[in-house]
Formats: sequence, structure tokens, C-alpha cells
Amino acid sequence: MSVETWTYIIVSITFMLYLYIGWAARVRETSGFYVAGHGVPPIANGAATAADWMSAASFISMAGMISVMGYDGSVYLMGWTGGYVLLALLLAPYLRKFGKYTVPDFVGDRYYSNVVRVIAVIAALFVSFTYVAGQMRGVGIVFSKFLGIGIEQGVVVGMIIVAFFAVLGGMKGITWTQVAQYVVLISAFLIPAVAISFKLTGNPVPQLGFVFSDIVPKLNAIQVDLGFAEYTTPFQGKTMLDVLCITLALMAGTAGLPHVIVRFYTVPDVRAARYSAGWALLFIALLYTTAPALATFARYNLIDSLHGKTIAEIDAQEWPAKWKKTGLLDYVDKDGNGTIELRPDPETSELIIDRDIIVLSTPEVARLAPWVIALVAAGGLAAALSTASGLLLVISSSIAHDIYFRLINPKAEEKNRLLVGRIMVLLAVILAGYFGVNPPGFVAQVVAFAFGLAAASFFPVILLGIFDRRANREGAIAGMLAGLGFTLFYIAGVKFYGMTTWCFGITPEGIGAVGMLLNFTTCLIVSRVTPPPPAHISHLIDQLRLPDHPGPAVILDESTE
Repeated sequence: MSVETWTYIIVSITFMLYLYIGWAARVRETSGFYVAGHGVPPIANGAATAADWMSAASFISMAGMISVMGYDGSVYLMGWTGGYVLLALLLAPYLRKFGKYTVPDFVGDRYYSNVVRVIAVIAALFVSFTYVAGQMRGVGIVFSKFLGIGIEQGVVVGMIIVAFFAVLGGMKGITWTQVAQYVVLISAFLIPAVAISFKLTGNPVPQLGFVFSDIVPKLNAIQVDLGFAEYTTPFQGKTMLDVLCITLALMAGTAGLPHVIVRFYTVPDVRAARYSAGWALLFIALLYTTAPALATFARYNLIDSLHGKTIAEIDAQEWPAKWKKTGLLDYVDKDGNGTIELRPDPETSELIIDRDIIVLSTPEVARLAPWVIALVAAGGLAAALSTASGLLLVISSSIAHDIYFRLINPKAEEKNRLLVGRIMVLLAVILAGYFGVNPPGFVAQVVAFAFGLAAASFFPVILLGIFDRRANREGAIAGMLAGLGFTLFYIAGVKFYGMTTWCFGITPEGIGAVGMLLNFTTCLIVSRVTPPPPAHISHLIDQLRLPDHPGPAVILDESTE
């Protein structure tokens, strides 16, 4: 059977599975809708967290960035993985013990301020919409390449699938759907990696083939022959300070992402939250330790398949012509010598390879079976849809729970709260689909802004809210505004208005680290020169940090349900 036929079969089977799980896990109460009734087992929550956290960027783009950037591309690997470790060790158990529904819930109650709550809601909405637009666009691109339908139609199909299990099942439906999506995406990532590792190195374990074979020295030699720096040479395009700042921004931003944090509210207790964090780290490591190996294998294969070949020889392979139609791969004989050559200068290079094709094209380049190629397409869709569904629930809860219930109508009945939540999910899906079909010009550019925003807003106030008894309302407001204001000013100025990178040469991708430090410093100073938090807030912090205490819900206005 053809690749297209296999893709239709595998994608259809996985989508029917997602729809069935969404129907089977439908809920009728707000606790199930927002936090899955606190009833998800740790291992299942670990798999769901991994799927939620590993978006299309992790599945499709991360190995591509490492493949194109070499050593410098590992900054994304270190930042995203390190951020999860920060979240698991410093934040997740305490937030689960707090026992609420959302990050703005914690921030608003801990800092006894609706102003802080609203700032947190705005930040959560911006981060979530930035990401969900990219996920929906990714769905459209995968459909366009592998199923031959338009990007717009692909986005609409993705909207319908996500809306079904998110509206019916809420967090419960999303969680169990994400468990299935993790199995799909990790299988789609590992199977090609294992096959290619065995072909190139004789070792079926990609990590071992990467470390203990001669593939990296061979690639280094090829890079030098083509005029590039060695693949493993550090700091080729970025300074050491910029790499450090990008890593810190990605770490703190990842630890502050609301759609990942909320996953730890779904388990029964604090102990389960710790176990689920461990399982999630294991499940994430399966992909993240494989990515550098796959990136290296893919670059080696791409150069071997395309460089020095004639256009007729390239077209005879079939897969390059398909990718050329997408605009992500191009080969032109500029000097007329009859062969295509990869060169360091983009202006003279006759071969242009977009980093986003690295993972998706790898099975075709390696001439793997058609069903493996189709499985990779299903994996990319699973990664995008799993993250999109988590982000949509954050958008819904930010408006329906943190604004409508907590601020506008605190006496709302259960059925009304659930109805508002479902309406918000539906509206968010429609809006996300619109941005997926008609992406604003800045969508690709503001990925760094999303991480910088989360790093400069959520991470400092959550960390200080747990570990600093003196942090108060005034400090949180001043810190968040200072961190967010600086980060927004710098990124917008550099990205859109031609401002130079005047802050020690730090690029917009890393400036969130400076915004985070500014938030920390401002909050600490302002908290020390203004009145301390009320006694019941200090008591709340003590309860959060006592390992055997049942939790702080007894001193708050709302029960944990």
C-alpha cells in the first residue's frame, strides 16, 4: 500500500480512538471538568503530562533545531528538560497540596488579591493562545503533506477532534486521550530512530549508537569538507551568555507553563503528584534522549542523499519532490555545474532544508516502510493535539473559573459553571482554529515571547509564594508588572521595531531570564518595604510546606471539591 493509504488508515484509527475516549470519559461536574476529579493514577498522569508537555515543537522541531544548529541547538533540549525538573521538584507537590483548579487560583489566593489574579489570567491567556495557534497550524501542515488536503481543511478537522473530547470530557477526557496520544507519539518517534540507528551504526539503541559509533566524527568531517564548522563545535551562532540566558528562560518558562502545572491537580494527593512527576520525567526522557541521536542521523542521511547529486538523481528518490511542493525543501543548480551543493552561505547554497522537515522526512530519506512514514504523521498530529487540548482547557478555566466564578458570580450553580466552561472551550477552539488558518505574521516569532512571558510572570511569584513567607500582594503586583513590562518591551523592540540587543547582547529568546530576575528582585524588595501578608496567609504557607499536614484548604473560602 502507498504512504497515503497507510496514513489514512493509521490516522483514522487513532482519531477514532481519541473520539471514543472522549465520549467514554465525559463528565457532569466541574471537578471532573477542570481537574479530572483528582482521580487520575500517577502513571497515567505521567503519560498525560508527557504528551501535554511534548508539543509539536518537541516532536517535529526540536530534533530539527539540533540537526541544523548542532551543539547550540541543545539549548532547547536542556532548557525544556531542566524546566520540567524544576517544576517537578520545586512547584508541583506544593501546588497539588494547595488543592485548587488553576495557576491564577493559587496566585490570587496566595497573594490575597484579585489584581494579581487578573494579571495571572491575562498572562495565562497570552501564553496559551500563542501556543495553541502554533499547534493548530502544525496539524494543518501535517495533514497537507501526508493526506493531500489543504492546510485550512486540516485545521478544521483538528478543531473538531479537539472540541469533541475537550467539551464533553474536560480535563478527564483530555487526560485519558493524552495517555493514548503519548503512546502514539513516542512509538512514532522511537521506531524510526531505532531502525535508522541500526542501519547507520549497527546498534538498535539510538542513544548507544550515537555515543559509541563513528557517526559523529564522520559527520564532523563532512561538515568541515563542506565549509561548515564541526557539528559539535559550541557557540557557533550564539555567545555563551546568550546560550545561558536562553537555557534559563526556557527552564523557568517551562516550569511556569500553566497547562503543564494544572496536570498535577488531577492526581489524588501530594504523594501521587510526586510519583506522577517521576513517571512523566521517564516518559519525557525516552524522547528527549533520542532527539540528539535522531538529529545527527537525519543530518547525515540528508547530506548523503542530496549533496553532490544531480537534479535527476534527487527527483528519482521521489520524497524530495513531495517536500519541495511544501516550500520546506528547495534545490536549485545556481552555478549550472550539474550538481546540487550544500554551502554555508544561504545566498550561494543550492540546497535549502527547513528544520521542520527533519523528523517528518527522516523515514522517507532512510527508505523505511510506508507504515512507518504514516506512523510519524500520526505522531506529529498526536503531539500537536495533546498540547492543544491542554492549552484550550487553560483558556477555558482562566475565563470560566478564575473570572466568571471567582470574580463575577461566586454563587453560580454547578451546572452553570460547567456550561460556561464548555462554552469557553468551544469559543477557544474556534479562535485557535482561526489563528491556525490565518496565522498572524508574528506567530513564529513570539514562541520566545511565550516562554519569556511565563518565565517573567508565573515562575517567580509561584516560587516565592511557596518558599517566602514575607512575599506579599504589593510585591507580587510590582514584580509581575516589572518582569512582564521589561520582557515585552525588549522582545517587541528587537523583533518588530529594529532595536538593538543592548542588554549585553542577549537575544529575545533569552531575555525572559532577565525579566525573571527583575521580577524576583522587585518582589523581594517591595515585599520588605510594605506591610507583611495577613496572618492567615502566613499560616497557609506553613501548611503548604508541612509534609504531614492535610493542606491549606481549611482556611480558604472555597473547598477543594
